[in-house]
Amino acid sequence: MSTRTFDALLAPGRIAGLELSNRVFLPAMDMNLCVEGEISDGEIAHYTARAAGGTAMVITGTGAVAWPIGATSRHQPAFSDDRFIPGIRRLADSIHAVGGRLCMQMCHHGKTASVDTADGRPQLVPSLLEGQPDLSALRDNPMDELMRLATATQGKKATYKVADEDDLAWVVDQFAAAARRLKAAGVDAVEIHAAHGYLLSSFLSRTYNKRDDRWGGSIENRARLTCEVVKAVKAVVGPDYPVIVRVNGHEYGPEDGLTASETAEAAVLIQAAGADAIHVSANAHNPFADFTDGPLPNTIAAYREHTKTIKRAVTIPVVAVGRMLPEVADEMIAAGECDFVSMGRQLLADPDLVNKIRSGERASVRPCINCYVCVEQNFFDGNPKCAVNPALCNEKVAVLSPVDRAQHVVIVGAGPAGLEAARVAAVRGAKVTIIEKSGRLGGTMWFSQLTTPANAMLVDWLTHEVQRLGVDVLLDTVADTSIIESLRPDAVIVATGARRGRLANPGADLPHVLTGDALRAVITGEAGADLSSVGPVGRLAVGVGRAVGLLNRADRIRSLSKMWMPVGRRVVVIGGGLVGLELAEYLAERGRLVTVLEEGKHMGLPMAMPRRWTAVRKASDHGVTLVRDATPVSISKVAVRYKSGDQEFEVRGDSVIIASEVAPDRSFADELSARGWNVKVVGDAGHVGYIEGAMHSAHEVAREL
Repeated sequence: MSTRTFDALLAPGRIAGLELSNRVFLPAMDMNLCVEGEISDGEIAHYTARAAGGTAMVITGTGAVAWPIGATSRHQPAFSDDRFIPGIRRLADSIHAVGGRLCMQMCHHGKTASVDTADGRPQLVPSLLEGQPDLSALRDNPMDELMRLATATQGKKATYKVADEDDLAWVVDQFAAAARRLKAAGVDAVEIHAAHGYLLSSFLSRTYNKRDDRWGGSIENRARLTCEVVKAVKAVVGPDYPVIVRVNGHEYGPEDGLTASETAEAAVLIQAAGADAIHVSANAHNPFADFTDGPLPNTIAAYREHTKTIKRAVTIPVVAVGRMLPEVADEMIAAGECDFVSMGRQLLADPDLVNKIRSGERASVRPCINCYVCVEQNFFDGNPKCAVNPALCNEKVAVLSPVDRAQHVVIVGAGPAGLEAARVAAVRGAKVTIIEKSGRLGGTMWFSQLTTPANAMLVDWLTHEVQRLGVDVLLDTVADTSIIESLRPDAVIVATGARRGRLANPGADLPHVLTGDALRAVITGEAGADLSSVGPVGRLAVGVGRAVGLLNRADRIRSLSKMWMPVGRRVVVIGGGLVGLELAEYLAERGRLVTVLEEGKHMGLPMAMPRRWTAVRKASDHGVTLVRDATPVSISKVAVRYKSGDQEFEVRGDSVIIASEVAPDRSFADELSARGWNVKVVGDAGHVGYIEGAMHSAHEVAREL
């Protein structure tokens, strides 16, 4: 049980006349569960789960004040007509029934109003856009993704209309009318979206607002539209009803983008107009290459300094966001840097976060691993998925019914699939035994912590859960039919992972050519690892590290690898998928000259798009040479020959790492099935789907036992 009490985070708070049970909000994240603007049962189930989990106030995904005009999706909430009030009231009633508060976010999407384009309307903008957008990140998107990206606009090209005085008066009226409907429906607060490049945000930004009238130029003029909206909304809802305004604390990319100090000036004006709180986010000019800077950052508490700057400028509550974890959130509130925090992806991963930390069970909070699987679906106008929480947008599967009879479930393999299967089966009341051939839990995911530190949180959580649930674990044990026979299970779940083979090319068996498994065995000092490729100094380093326990922790290996690694100075990585690309960046950070050869046309598959775009950019920034359409031909002691088109090329390499040739391996499952056992296969053993595929397949199999 955690000894940290999170006193500041769990303290009650207030915005205007609204009392809040703690300081945690769910920020607006588009679920796309509405049907032609109407609130659906799925939408209600999603938000109610977060409220029931202890979140003080949930803010729904962006709603369109003039829907379908100015809308980005036909699946977002609509506030443009009284006919939408009953559905919104059902949502409010459901949230209130579990003790939560409901805020709904109001928006006109301006230059990103995809529905306008689909319906043949021009998108409303402060000024005509200058230049052409940078679409270079999309080179690593296959055609099927590019086609899906065009879904919301139906493949049509956007046109634009510069807003005139009548347009802006209409916009203000639409926000006020929407606020009236939301209050009438029982919603507890409204949030005006003036961030993320939408209409109000575009007026605030010098990058997009080039006007020379009263709506452009100075910060007072650029903030005028937001302030007029705030005044109109407050006039409708009254002084005690909370009106929150979301702003960009910073705009990443453009030289003339908003800075925190300028946003602080705007925040003072917005407060004077009547706003009751400021919600500080950020945005990137390039929504592809820089998406992981804003609005969904890679860095923990990414907007902390921006938030502090704005907090010093205003006297109303300030809400922080930007990959917030409970510890840093508690610290920021206690230090007076903000008053409330929004946790988006973390509450998608675990809707019960607040209740768990309140009860001292911080270690039981299922972590977000920052993989961007959730938000990728928003680019396709689809429903978000979560790599670690299969119940997202499908809350009914979160209810795990007890097994209908006493069962003993044996699970072979302790990677993410095996551990999740064990967790779910144990929660349902089954007796569970895990058999793992290595001396630790986590499988290849444990090794992936080196290149992707966020994965460590998932390893720790799964380990904690199987221990808490009393799962029997047999480490350093190779599963065979005799062991299975001795355990007498009712069901066997095989989670042995994928097979990582060698290339068939000439030279692939040379000692300086390592498979991913061989590299892992050397770096982690696994017993029986082949150390012939690392030389006497390397063998000594591995031996000492193993003897004194330095190789038992990923963070220690990560630090030690900056001083020594079992690879030469020039490294060729064959395979530019998820594993190869992240490994290349890891090696380049440690001074290696890395070339990645990818046989396909696209790097980084099957990473979720925002993570892929960032991984490609970071690898390039670290000097990694990325070669697409590169088919290996042969490997010598000093180089790799590859074919691209009709030509052959050569790249020098002291070490070669095979990060391709990954295939499912059902061999042990098939052997057990042939002997009559009740066998299920999960994770990469059945289908290579990495962490998302492992967690989802394991959850499905274990909940249906």
